[in-house]
Amino acid sequence: LAGRMPKRAHAVASSPVVPVAGQPVLWGYVDGAGVAHFASSRIDGRYEQVLRETEGRRVAGKTQGTDGLLTWLEISPEVKALQPVLDEAARATGVDEELLKAVITVESNYNPRAVSPRGAVGLMQLTPVTADRYGTREERQTPAARRLLDARTNIFTGARMLADLTRRYGGVDVALAAWNAGEGAVRKAGGRMPDIAETEAHVHMVLELYWALLQRKLPHHARGVEVVACAPQTCGQ
Repeated sequence: LAGRMPKRAHAVASSPVVPVAGQPVLWGYVDGAGVAHFASSRIDGRYEQVLRETEGRRVAGKTQGTDGLLTWLEISPEVKALQPVLDEAARATGVDEELLKAVITVESNYNPRAVSPRGAVGLMQLTPVTADRYGTREERQTPAARRLLDARTNIFTGARMLADLTRRYGGVDVALAAWNAGEGAVRKAGGRMPDIAETEAHVHMVLELYWALLQRKLPHHARGVEVVACAPQTCGQ
């Protein structure tokens, strides 16, 4: 995952993806010239599967687009103040800064002092157990509940967790399901999205915002985009 995830994501960022049942999986890569290529089937060995087809619901009651939220994320002083930390965490862990932004927005709406009824703390709503599991030796010298209120520590801890979950489960969708419902629920579901309505809605909300953020960023990181349109019988499987 480290150092690879951003390119994989950018390869499909120009496609308006909302991972709901019935939509095709997407494959893509970015070549050495900075051109993003994507297709609905694996054309050749360069293409990598970025997001598997998932079975689940769209966010309940969500009918409006994400334009207003994207604009807020671009101009908000709270978001701008954290941008250097997000950049640093993305470089250190290989997790897209856009994914970190999406998780923070859905989890806490950028409130660094948010505490949930279940004891999840801070921007990425992490539990003290998670903080100890993914914290550095130096970080663990401070009580978990207190250090999670520090924005930088919270973001780095959450980024390490997302990197680990994505690496182990092989996809951002299932990693986010494990983040929300717990790794035990994902194991019981056979390594797939568990049949939990709250988790499905949470994952799709994060992913929808994540892809929207990537779509806005793509033109600044790729010199061009190539869309491959072909019938299943003519494309590699």
